[in-house]
Amino acid sequence: MNDKCLVAPSAARNRDPILAVLRKILPSKGLALEIASGSGEHIVHFASAVPTLTFQPSDPNPEARESIKAWTEKLGLANVRPPVVLDASRPPWPLSWADVIFCINMLHISPWSSTLGLFNHAWEILPPGAPLYLYGPFLRKGVETAPSNLEFDASLRAQNPEWGLRDLAEVTEVARENEFMGPEVIEMPANNLSLIFRKT
Repeated sequence: MNDKCLVAPSAARNRDPILAVLRKILPSKGLALEIASGSGEHIVHFASAVPTLTFQPSDPNPEARESIKAWTEKLGLANVRPPVVLDASRPPWPLSWADVIFCINMLHISPWSSTLGLFNHAWEILPPGAPLYLYGPFLRKGVETAPSNLEFDASLRAQNPEWGLRDLAEVTEVARENEFMGPEVIEMPANNLSLIFRKT
């Protein structure tokens, strides 16, 4: 394996369940933008499964972008564009349009400003009705949080007080403020959720 190919063990576990959800919302053609692509394992897996769609990875971390390029080259994927530098919280984004946006496991390991920026800038580049897909652990009022998620939340906040599991109601309010409908909530393995919002 190319030594620039980073490996995130969770990606191998959750990529197929996530793909099963994405297959229901991805267009057959167009451009799919991933925010915070990390190692790149998710986007190359999805691009291999949906070869008619063009995928645009992004990440503010140069090591992550090198990994994305290495995975793309290793798998010989022609439908994955070179990764771009993108910080969800900081305009301008380097794209003027996308047909779908997905963001996996970012909200809880980034400051709240990244969540705000994600919805604000996603609204600017998505067409009406287009999906914004989020995946990760969330807190929900009236639903008991799994002990493992509570421990994870505490460990995140100990690392960085700006991190931590986000409250689904608060995320939904940000979505509505930015004229997104939803979310459709889908229970996922390991106490995670898939959230599908759509631009009005």
